[in-house]
Amino acid sequence: MKDLWLFKHDAATGALPDAVHLAPGTQCWQSLEGPWTYVYAPDGADPERHATGSGTSRHRLRCLQMLDGASAGQGAPYHYIVETDVLAGHEDDLNAWYAQEHLPGLASVPGTVRAARYLDATGSPRYYACYDLASPDALGSPAWLAVRATAWSARVRPAFRNTRRTMFRRG
Repeated sequence: MKDLWLFKHDAATGALPDAVHLAPGTQCWQSLEGPWTYVYAPDGADPERHATGSGTSRHRLRCLQMLDGASAGQGAPYHYIVETDVLAGHEDDLNAWYAQEHLPGLASVPGTVRAARYLDATGSPRYYACYDLASPDALGSPAWLAVRATAWSARVRPAFRNTRRTMFRRG
């Protein structure tokens, strides 16, 4: 499991700073639904060296869980992220649900190359679930929808706050 830095950039504020985009070992993802570009840099990267500038925020993410998906080894040009906070008193249930049911279930869906969870201990949203996908069609597949429709999912989701779901394509 690898911790990393996430640079979130709102393209409506201008171009992504070159220092962030060109940092060694980065992965750049462009939102299909809005102006967001997300750049992941390895934990060893020096975030102070990569000035963020206007419209870019920096988040240190601690890896909680990483699983190879049913389509491990395939190319993954799509990256789907669910970012959320959770109501106080519900974090244990959220983390158990993700670890035991939800992340393994979605990782097992054909088209999922990798599934991972991260924690931003100092920011909001705190939790990131990230899915590298061979195709965005995996999200609407019967297997994906079945994992989302469990009783445990129905119990956990009402505690989500500040939630954003975004599909990205490799930039």
